[in-house]
Amino acid sequence: MKKFIPLSKPSITCLEIEYVNQAMSSGWVSSLGSYINEFEASFAKYCGTKYALTTSSGTTAIHLALATYGITAGDEVIVPDLTFIATANAVAYTGAKVVTVDIKEDTLCIDTVKIEKAITPNTKAIIPVHLYGHPANTIEINRLAKKYNLLVLEDAAEAHGAEIERQKTGSLGDCGIFSFYGNKIITCGEGGMITTNDEAFYHRAKHLRDQAMSPLKRYWHNELGFNYRMTNLQAALGLAQLQRIDELIEDRIKIFELYRSYLADMPGIKLNFTADYARNVYWLVCFEVEGYTEAERNNLMKALELQGIETRPYFYPVSEMPMYQQNSIPTPVTHKVYQRGINLPSYFGLTFEEIEYICTCLRSQVNNGF
Repeated sequence: MKKFIPLSKPSITCLEIEYVNQAMSSGWVSSLGSYINEFEASFAKYCGTKYALTTSSGTTAIHLALATYGITAGDEVIVPDLTFIATANAVAYTGAKVVTVDIKEDTLCIDTVKIEKAITPNTKAIIPVHLYGHPANTIEINRLAKKYNLLVLEDAAEAHGAEIERQKTGSLGDCGIFSFYGNKIITCGEGGMITTNDEAFYHRAKHLRDQAMSPLKRYWHNELGFNYRMTNLQAALGLAQLQRIDELIEDRIKIFELYRSYLADMPGIKLNFTADYARNVYWLVCFEVEGYTEAERNNLMKALELQGIETRPYFYPVSEMPMYQQNSIPTPVTHKVYQRGINLPSYFGLTFEEIEYICTCLRSQVNNGF
């Protein structure tokens, strides 16, 4: 058995350990503490927004944002068909209808032309997903939102630090949503964040996040709220990660460039594409073999696993899930792409030799048909 190369692993240094130990020593280990305030302020500054609000996960961040905007049963929310299921599930939690639309084959992000065709009088919001580190085209999405009076909630769970025309994700819509799960560019182990420039939205989201407790009368709750808070321990880890984010992103860019240089002459394959308007942060390296079926894709992954290389498939289309199959809008690009795509190891610290080994194995397996 070859040395195991995982798909992802966090980068934990003495700084992260120091901050978490300080949080533990302070006794503030739950949802109050200085690290929460500092993490929120620092993250808002990094994204270029006025406010940031920590949450317990990226999923709860999306749900909280939708609830704050008053999205409810009878409303429709547009999401891309290629995304992690949390994007759609958070919409369903509100009782609103999930409307899935197709993606662009190059960026793997939501197709703005298909968005406009899916808008109805019941449409209230669009959730563009910045997939695998590439930002969706919020320039066009915001134009549509203005035309039809819709909200734009960026799902930036996979794209910390990505940019459109030098403006960071999280500041490109009405609000941004981030995840800090263990495999993300920066992590809190688990956790999320909402970013916004809307003061009224920020204060209401914070109120609902904290069980909608009255600020004037302790343990008095005049409406349904949530316990979607992050702990001070998680925020300590997140703050240390945020202070290293430029280093973490630059390493991912270098990793992608190495993959591209090794695989550039390989016919019939596609790696991550970057649009002219975007800065891609390459959360995960994408690898597609033109014409592959899902079975062929799976066989390639199994062959790489035998070589000690962990991979994972692209997400299944949301519209294939039993609870969302009532969606009648065709998504041919999503259905073509998902079955042929895999993600390759992309984490901070992946070595030159490991990337060379992965590419050698890829080339051999694809060329020889396993």
